[in-house]
Amino acid sequence: MAIAKAERLMNLALCLLGTRRPLSKRELRASIEAYVEASGRDGGGAGSDDSFNRMFERDKDDLRELGLVIETVESLDGEVGYLARRDSNRLPPITLDAEEAAALGLAAKVWQQARLAGAASGALQKLRAAGLPEDVDPYEAHGALEPRIPVHEAAFEPLMLACRDRRPVVFDYRKATAARPETRHVEPWALECWRGHWYLAGFDRDRGAERVFRLSRITGRVRSRGTGFTAPVPDVVTVRETVASWAGEIADRSARIRLRAGAGYPLRAKATAVRELGDGWDELDIPYGHGLDAWLVEFGPDVVVLEPDELRSDVVDRLRAVAKG
Repeated sequence: MAIAKAERLMNLALCLLGTRRPLSKRELRASIEAYVEASGRDGGGAGSDDSFNRMFERDKDDLRELGLVIETVESLDGEVGYLARRDSNRLPPITLDAEEAAALGLAAKVWQQARLAGAASGALQKLRAAGLPEDVDPYEAHGALEPRIPVHEAAFEPLMLACRDRRPVVFDYRKATAARPETRHVEPWALECWRGHWYLAGFDRDRGAERVFRLSRITGRVRSRGTGFTAPVPDVVTVRETVASWAGEIADRSARIRLRAGAGYPLRAKATAVRELGDGWDELDIPYGHGLDAWLVEFGPDVVVLEPDELRSDVVDRLRAVAKG
């Protein structure tokens, strides 16, 4: 059905772009095979006319939403016609210098391991056809480092489309402290990658507040819901700042932990002091902020919290919840 509609829209667009005079509904109905077939299935009566009119109006609205400028012209005898003038539907020439082309090539290379790789490559091919400098190779290496944004979560693509289309979603989400996932009803705002993990920011309908979700903790399939948003979308969505505060990046205290030698290099990088204890253990002083307990749990038996007591208790509770699950 999706392929049939796409073909019908393409044929309608070609008819409207290819005509020099406005075409009436009657002429378009006779010119496009999909409309002729639909009329035949409906018997050709009044019901067939109503069905065609609804289909044509939907198709015309869809084309306009895609950006096609369709004019409505009324003739001297009162008949309404439609056309899409080429000069109204033609983009201006695209000119890019070498630096701009290199920036676009770099952006496209970022997505080569994600599902957007095909779209990114196709966009560059269109830019090349539209006047990208011939002496510039967008895929040419510009340094020793290859930019990559890993996208391994199955939830990424449906959430990306839901953010774009402003469609609420439903998914099962397992918090770090929970043994089982919970169903969440979310109005998605934005996706952002932070330290190798993807996060979704949006309005959680069940809690009536903004929340951030880590995609790797979404279990099962992301389902769309047709109803619109109930909460306003903020102009600026601070995904990284929110996650950073939860991950202990914004710290106002210090914690003391024991860390197994040769393990926990991210913790060592943040440590303000490191002392060797012997027997394969080190003692670290690290900044302590909201969410540090969730981060420490990820290192499992390689970390032992010494102080403060509330941090130690939070880590133990999380480990027990994981063990029960």
